[in-house]
Amino acid sequence: MNRAEELKENLAEVEERIAKACEAAGRDRDEVMLLAVTKTWPASDVEILYGLGLRHFAENRDQEAAVKVGQLRHLEEARWHMVGRLQRNKAKSVVEWADQVDSVDSVRLAEALAKAAHAKGKTLDVLLQVSIDGDTSRGGVAVADVAELAGVITRSGDLILRGAMTVAPRTMNPSQAFQALVSVVSGLRDHHPTAIGVSAGMSGDLEDAISHGSTCVRVGTALLGGRRLTSP
Repeated sequence: MNRAEELKENLAEVEERIAKACEAAGRDRDEVMLLAVTKTWPASDVEILYGLGLRHFAENRDQEAAVKVGQLRHLEEARWHMVGRLQRNKAKSVVEWADQVDSVDSVRLAEALAKAAHAKGKTLDVLLQVSIDGDTSRGGVAVADVAELAGVITRSGDLILRGAMTVAPRTMNPSQAFQALVSVVSGLRDHHPTAIGVSAGMSGDLEDAISHGSTCVRVGTALLGGRRLTSP
């Protein structure tokens, strides 16, 4: 089986899982976006997935993503997400290629991204990365600090808050984590009407996330296969 056939089969299986999960939850399939996590995989895989209809792709390393996005400028409808932990000194570089940063977890990072976006003359969509269990050493803002960070983002004028994201902690039942994130986003919407996105669920737990209201599932392994050890 060649790579194109492999990815087509994988995508069909993932789409079937999403459709069944939506049906079980009484939701429309259109309510859930499939974000293809293409980190460590070559630009050629993105081209194949784009040809199969996907438009949203996620990277977690600025250096790798910058090269890959540069190779794929001809995919005019492709939308790129930064999903990895991001240092402030990478803000200017990330703004060059990313359409959305899904991992904003501090005031200082938000300010750096706003400054970089302003200098480039663009607005940047962002998600708050929330640490549901409060262990911010793994990335994410504590739930208690969400309101402050959301306010900084909204007041910047250069960032648009689109919702929140989390990775279910290994020490917590995924259902609890997903439900907690939905509660966070519900609270955000009262003061930030653009913050409607709930990014939760990956290859192993997307059904659970969809049942709790996720509007975006981030799928890498189920779509592209086991993670490559080195970048192409």
